[in-house]
Amino acid sequence: MTPAPTQPSRPAGGPGTYRDTWGIPHLWAESANELAFLQGRNAAIDRSWQIELERWRSEGRTAQVLGADAVSWDRFARQARLDDTARRCFDNLDADTQSWCSQYVDGVNRALADGHRDSPEFAESGSTPHPWNPWTPLGVFLVHHILFSTFPNKLFRAHVARTLGEDAVGLFSIEAPVWSGSNAWAAHGSASVSGSPLIAGDPHRLMELPGVYQQVRLGCPEFDAVGFAFPGVPGLPHFAQTEHTAWAVTNAMADYQDLFEEELRRVTDYSGVRVEARGEQGWEPAQAGTETIDVRGGDQVVVEVIETARGPVISESPDGGALSLRFPAWVEGRLGFEALLPLLRSRSVSAVEAALDAWVEPVNSVIAADTSGTVTQFVAGLVPQRNPANRRLPAPAYSARHAWNGQYVVLPRSAVQTFAVSANDRAAGGGDAVAMEFAPAYRAARIRELLEAVEGPLAPDHMQAIHMDTLLGPWPLYRSILAALDPADLSREAKEVRSRLLRWDGRMDAGSKPAALFSGWRGALVQRFAKHPSLAALNDSAGYSPLFGPWLSVPSRVGFALETLLLRGSELGIDAGVEAAASLEDAALEEALLDGASWGDRHKLLAVHLLPGSLADAAPTAGLSGDTGCVLCTESLPGVDDRSFRGPVARYVWDLSERRNSRWIVPFGAAGTPGHQHFADQLPLWTAGQLAPVATDWSVLSKEAS
Repeated sequence: MTPAPTQPSRPAGGPGTYRDTWGIPHLWAESANELAFLQGRNAAIDRSWQIELERWRSEGRTAQVLGADAVSWDRFARQARLDDTARRCFDNLDADTQSWCSQYVDGVNRALADGHRDSPEFAESGSTPHPWNPWTPLGVFLVHHILFSTFPNKLFRAHVARTLGEDAVGLFSIEAPVWSGSNAWAAHGSASVSGSPLIAGDPHRLMELPGVYQQVRLGCPEFDAVGFAFPGVPGLPHFAQTEHTAWAVTNAMADYQDLFEEELRRVTDYSGVRVEARGEQGWEPAQAGTETIDVRGGDQVVVEVIETARGPVISESPDGGALSLRFPAWVEGRLGFEALLPLLRSRSVSAVEAALDAWVEPVNSVIAADTSGTVTQFVAGLVPQRNPANRRLPAPAYSARHAWNGQYVVLPRSAVQTFAVSANDRAAGGGDAVAMEFAPAYRAARIRELLEAVEGPLAPDHMQAIHMDTLLGPWPLYRSILAALDPADLSREAKEVRSRLLRWDGRMDAGSKPAALFSGWRGALVQRFAKHPSLAALNDSAGYSPLFGPWLSVPSRVGFALETLLLRGSELGIDAGVEAAASLEDAALEEALLDGASWGDRHKLLAVHLLPGSLADAAPTAGLSGDTGCVLCTESLPGVDDRSFRGPVARYVWDLSERRNSRWIVPFGAAGTPGHQHFADQLPLWTAGQLAPVATDWSVLSKEAS
């Protein structure tokens, strides 16, 4: 039953920005549009440098501020037509959503006009913010997600196929593409203390500083919602709780982007030189032009921008051709912003589902609940129907067998009776109908195990504790490899390392010395596999833009696929036992040099952000528990760098019985300016696995001067 309409509580001080003790903004306005204006103004004040940097990225203009190192991104942004796609998506919005988004931009621009966009990074970099375009928030959202899906993995698979043969492509699968670690889970009211649903989760992304998510409360007579916003984007797209509903998402790991191998030619006639691409019906015209990238401290760079019937050309290919990228937002001229206002207004799970029927990309696995007790799990977004081979490798542009047919996959939706778990896994993501690879099932299975292990009904504390579980999912495989080694073949020091690891409980706790020892052995194993003669050809240049270097790094890809390679490396002539034993010798030597370091000594937070000049010293750090393969998925690059550059960029527990029992945290703080008291004040709580309470009483908040 949909709850009867009620007026949200309102602050006695009237419209404006209020703050809790953590500096988190609580915004109140008399209409949804006025609230969007306040949200934009607040984002521009709290995260001024951050949102302008994302704006420059969306427009392909970062090099004019950051120099030559940023040219590869700007070239990609121009060639991928990010700003043009954002503009088309904005133009196609319904009138109400377009007006709402425009009000957000007006708020950003008002903060600029009032002199509030003065973060010190602008002075350090010699740059200034400028008024935003109406479509800029859509461009910012595109920047966050254009590399979020699968197409960069297809570049690596193509490189493997060219150098090692197509049969080797599957050996670098981990049942998952690189970099997945998000979790979300829910308990039906029948399993909770209050009798109402509970939802919890922790999205995993780059540990950017300031954080990629901003805690915010959005209140007006229509709705009152708390959740996590993308600075520069209106609403609460991914994780939020209203007075009646709550929702959480993880990356569904869907394959909705295709690369096409384009054959291009230049034809000269009376009109000049034009570009043609070979399509299904033969040679066809392509749109072509040039754009100029200004480079701070360097010469301008001229970029050719080409669009074929498949999509924008984003890269050359090693054989001298070109690769075009096709993705639903470019095809449809929609991103899914039509869902954002209805989400905030939702009063039931069915309303959340209806809102997300408009979602386009990224494709998300969603868990939603409402105060009536309903819990549901579904996948939202657009996954094109086409040849499954497109998911594996770039497809030939001229082949009709690989073309999109204009239809989209029907995505799964189911009611939840007890527990729901989503951890980028196959079961939550929709299986073979939507993708080829998902995250290993370790995290999903462990979360469900922890939920089922609680004696009696669940409370918010139980949900919160799950965030910090450090049991390493693949440890049984590694342990079996160690157990199978013959100690007689090992030195005394390597035998001791093996014995200590076999006694270890498999928990990646920051204070654990065996966890650090395991990391040293695993890292040595990665390096030995990466340098094995059978993989030598992979170290040849892949022929793609340096932008895709993280997806093409051989040690990194070996590290992510290590479990598969341990089981199937013999197909390439790699003896896993020999390499495991040699790696024990390496680990024993390293252990002697490090003198018994703990995992937290090696596994430190690596904040990723472009803080120019002297501000680079503002990045905080801390020793972390967890690892890739744990529910506490603080990712690193085994064999390359044990520091964690990806991890839980937010944590939350939504209690549908009483929102004042809900909790949230981010790794750093509410403010984006180095030196501000709220720049990184949440880090100690985040590191310890604690959450801050969600403030719901307006009377305990402090109002800012208008």
